[in-house]
Amino acid sequence: MTTWRDVEEAAPEFARRVRGLFDAHRHKTLATVRRDGAPRISGIEVVFEEGELVFGSMPRARKGDDLKRDPRFALHSATVDPIEGAEAEWPGEAKIAGRALPVGTEGDSFRADITEVVHTHLNPEATLLVVEWWTPKDGLRRVDRE
Repeated sequence: MTTWRDVEEAAPEFARRVRGLFDAHRHKTLATVRRDGAPRISGIEVVFEEGELVFGSMPRARKGDDLKRDPRFALHSATVDPIEGAEAEWPGEAKIAGRALPVGTEGDSFRADITEVVHTHLNPEATLLVVEWWTPKDGLRRVDRE
């Protein structure tokens, strides 16, 4: 299992930026897999707690049922538009993917077994899109795109 603490220890500056994006706004977007295999998008709140990324679902909510059946998830930070003419100040967006593991016996709270963390942002000159991603297997990687 890969926890948020593992990400922080492996790539501290990267983890700080990603967490900052998740902590900047209360609501995030969670993707789960429906019974028929189609994606489901839901709003959600998450917390970083004692080295873990944790989130919950109301009892009998569809997203919780999805995660109990198929634990794969993708989580997206809030997306903010760049200020007109100040694109270099855009903080970017972050994503975390993995498997949701039930916490306790209730089954409506989950902790993340992280498989990938991504930060997409602009370079300081706002001339390139920068995609940085971390996986437990390959560590931190980066691609600059025009």
